[in-house]
Amino acid sequence: MTAYAYYPGCSLHGTATEYADSTRLVCQALGIELHELADWNCCGASSAHAVNPWLALGLVGRNLRLAQQTGLQQLVLPCAACYARFKETQHALQDRTTAAQVAYVVGAEAPTDLDIEPLLGVLSQPAPLAALQARLARPLTGLKLAPYYGCLLTRPPDVTHFDDPENPQTLDNLLRAIGAEVVAWPGKTACCGASLALSRPDLVQDLSGKLLSWAEAAGADAIVTVCPMCHSNLDTRQNQIRRAHKGDHRLPIYYITELIGLALGFEPDRLGISRHVTEAEALLAQKLTPTPAPASLLEVSHG
Repeated sequence: MTAYAYYPGCSLHGTATEYADSTRLVCQALGIELHELADWNCCGASSAHAVNPWLALGLVGRNLRLAQQTGLQQLVLPCAACYARFKETQHALQDRTTAAQVAYVVGAEAPTDLDIEPLLGVLSQPAPLAALQARLARPLTGLKLAPYYGCLLTRPPDVTHFDDPENPQTLDNLLRAIGAEVVAWPGKTACCGASLALSRPDLVQDLSGKLLSWAEAAGADAIVTVCPMCHSNLDTRQNQIRRAHKGDHRLPIYYITELIGLALGFEPDRLGISRHVTEAEALLAQKLTPTPAPASLLEVSHG
């Protein structure tokens, strides 16, 4: 197994436990060993940098120190917002004055040489892809899916260094690898409104509603994301959008790890799909043939 230092972020321990559960199951099945950082703290996403930039950098700097202490060179993050904050901090630390100030805030020098990867990138590497193809138990044939990267994973490109900022393909290719049909649509890197859901819910309704409309117009059965904040806005706000008479959307929103887990043979309940606010199980029952997971995967523990 390939070992990674692992930063789950606040959402995966709170509102996005289904992302955490499906991440753990899929990574174990594909030979990815996750070592969660001991005593990690919030990275500050998404507003800390607007309130106190030095504290925001210090929050990530402390986590980078914790990752360094694992002795592992590679750090993986499932959340696109967390990934953006970590990469922004790593970029800022290239400046000596900034690095010194962050060291003062953290109480120690923050490392600048860790290999920080989004979970999407790790899952798309050759070894996990080969393991996925070898263990594919239930191809998602018949599902038409809109890949949604959001606005943080690929931008700014000179900071994130992940895929094409306007037309990324990593998620598209991973969906094709599990048998799904990828639809072309204009919203794959557009903003959902992010944390403005708290201060300007009207804007989030407009932005997320537009994404839902675009995906539906493209013929998608569902949207697939890699960001808990994006998932929250697109999944939980559909009732609000309907009440505001801004669209009658009932589109399932999945995490990529949930769909990979389905393709590996895990059942929806074990992956946490039943916890979604917008109903997401009926589509799977309609489109996919039930297939028991191989015995080797059933041995993956719940704990």
